[in-house]
Amino acid sequence: MSGKLFLENLLRYNTACRQLCALCYKEVHRTRRTTLGSPAYCTKLSRFLNTPKWCNETLIMVSISQTRLFSTKLGKGSGKTKIPKPKAKQEKQEVEIKQRMSVAELAQAMNKDVDHVYEALLHTTIDLDSLEPDSLLDEVWIKEAVKKSGMKYKWAKLTEGKVRENKDAVNRPPADPTVLVARPPVVTIMGHVDHGKTTLLDSLRKSQVAAMEAGGITQHIGAFLVQLPSGEKITFLDTPGHAAFSAMRARGAHVTDIVILVVAADDGVMKQTIESIQHAKNAKVPIILAVNKCDKPDADTERVKKELLVHDVVCEEYGGEVQAVHVSALKGDNLKSLAEATVTLAEVLELKADPTGLVEGTVIESRTDKGKGPVTTAIIQRGTLKKGCTLVAGKSWAKVRWMFDENNRAMSEAGPSTPVEIVGWKDVPSAGEEILEVESEQRAREVIEWRKYIEEQEKLKEDQQVIEAKQKEHQESYSKERDSMSHLNWRQRKSAMYRANKQRMAFRPKERMENEQLALPVIIKGDVDGSVEAILNILDSYDADEQCELDIVHFGVGDISENDINLAETFSGVVYGFNVDANKAIQQAAVKKGVQIKLHNIIYKLIDDLKEELSSKLPPTVAENVVGEASVLATFYVTVGKKKLPVAGCRVNKGQLDRKMKFKLIRRGDIIWKGSLTTLKHLKDDVQTVKTGMECGLSMDKDIDFQPGDEVVCYEDTEKQQEICWDPGF
Repeated sequence: MSGKLFLENLLRYNTACRQLCALCYKEVHRTRRTTLGSPAYCTKLSRFLNTPKWCNETLIMVSISQTRLFSTKLGKGSGKTKIPKPKAKQEKQEVEIKQRMSVAELAQAMNKDVDHVYEALLHTTIDLDSLEPDSLLDEVWIKEAVKKSGMKYKWAKLTEGKVRENKDAVNRPPADPTVLVARPPVVTIMGHVDHGKTTLLDSLRKSQVAAMEAGGITQHIGAFLVQLPSGEKITFLDTPGHAAFSAMRARGAHVTDIVILVVAADDGVMKQTIESIQHAKNAKVPIILAVNKCDKPDADTERVKKELLVHDVVCEEYGGEVQAVHVSALKGDNLKSLAEATVTLAEVLELKADPTGLVEGTVIESRTDKGKGPVTTAIIQRGTLKKGCTLVAGKSWAKVRWMFDENNRAMSEAGPSTPVEIVGWKDVPSAGEEILEVESEQRAREVIEWRKYIEEQEKLKEDQQVIEAKQKEHQESYSKERDSMSHLNWRQRKSAMYRANKQRMAFRPKERMENEQLALPVIIKGDVDGSVEAILNILDSYDADEQCELDIVHFGVGDISENDINLAETFSGVVYGFNVDANKAIQQAAVKKGVQIKLHNIIYKLIDDLKEELSSKLPPTVAENVVGEASVLATFYVTVGKKKLPVAGCRVNKGQLDRKMKFKLIRRGDIIWKGSLTTLKHLKDDVQTVKTGMECGLSMDKDIDFQPGDEVVCYEDTEKQQEICWDPGF
């Protein structure tokens, strides 16, 4: 490159020399005519003009030859002379975008971190406080973030996602009528609490279930197969009548064929009676009325039947279709008639089922047993359950290891309408779930995986709806704020928005290490899934968060565990157990960690205990307890040193005045002073108390101008524990 520059300079020098020679030649011819020739000038000029011609020609030839030589060398090296190209303009990075990208996905597409996306959207109308890495962005914000990052976007090519195959287990199609066989009816006993449902069932099956129930009330669904003296078999479901167990009653009604509605003749139709009627109607199940406690002196069966007319339960004697049987469960009176009425109705219904093929059923109750693990009580509705069957229920599956009846006797198989206790579940399924048999364990895992996937998709859809609603609310708020400033110029608008944001941030709650709001964290453990469900349904009605927040940290089925104690210690909470135990090691650990364990076997006592615990969290209220009252009769002044003090002459009208207590002065209904007394005298003596009817003189710790007719009240402040205003409904 340096050789080329040298030749170029040489050519330029040659050209300049030739131009200079031509210029000098012209100048010489011009000056010949005007200037006298001098010897020195003539000598120099002659030297310049007489430069040999071969010098100029040689110089030119050398330059040309050198240029040709250099060009030849360049040609041999690269073929063509390279001309430097101008620098190309730097292209913007392209970002592939698609509809509904999350913040994290957009950051990944831009090859940036999440904070970069936040910075790009900093001065936009989007609510940055609500954005999380998994928050979905609208198309306008995706494009805005890309543009503000100095990039350009292009739409990603649409690829058809592979539709996930439905792997769920489904019910079999209706069975061929030729394979159907008669089955026992499933009868649910329903009614109000303490109307004698369990006692009635005891009398039918000659057992003592009611004696084993805590508090004498049923708190679980019981499933029993009873064989009547006539030989017929009936599967009975005994549902709780307490208000807390509404969900259990609904489950019982939806798996039954007949509902026996028990109403006490001395009590009549009650709240849970009406609810039981509604459950039966929703399930489209026929009702048999059992009017119980007819042996009591104040029993009135006709009143019960008339009260039921209001709820569209019309007995046969009033022109309806409902059979009414008067019984005494305690004495066993007329139970045979009730059984016959049930069998007759079952024959009319022609109840049949398919005992072959894959099993179908319903989970009535579920629990965790110490020796057996997760256990379910189920009613088989189709097929015959045997050991080794693979079942799915909800998001749990089982390989049946053992089966037991209601008396804990092992069973080899269970046909339609048979209540059975199933052991072998991997997890505890929820009560009310449908049981379906599948071909293999692999198939069961596929079903569970599919159901979990569907649940996740539904949750994502719900979350998306919440996010969209919040973004819409924010956008509407922003648009409303902008519209209110539409009459301002841009500078005034910016100033107004700055002041509004500054004021908003000033009132924004600061982050605190500890929550100042009162709260009670609780851990709930129950013996069966239905009991936990009932307790949680009651807690859902809690509406006193403004007084004390109720925080359910954890709930589950089974005895109190070490994990429950650790959770309670972490959250400073209380562990409540219903019909469960806590062994000695757990109790010692709880005492060591300062955790309260409260065990109950009656549900309303557990709720009462919870209400007391919530009330104990509330600060006490201060109430004024009036000790005595006096009226001012006259006023005068007493000189103490150089100061005159006002003194009131009073008569005690009620109670007594005690100098140690607090006092207040009331004038025409207004409190004008509160404080303590400096002196209290009766006649001329200083006294501690003055009783009713006595006169006294008193002065206060502040100079007050007393007036006749003023009232002096002596009182003391007493603390009173507040009570939570939550009413669970029973």
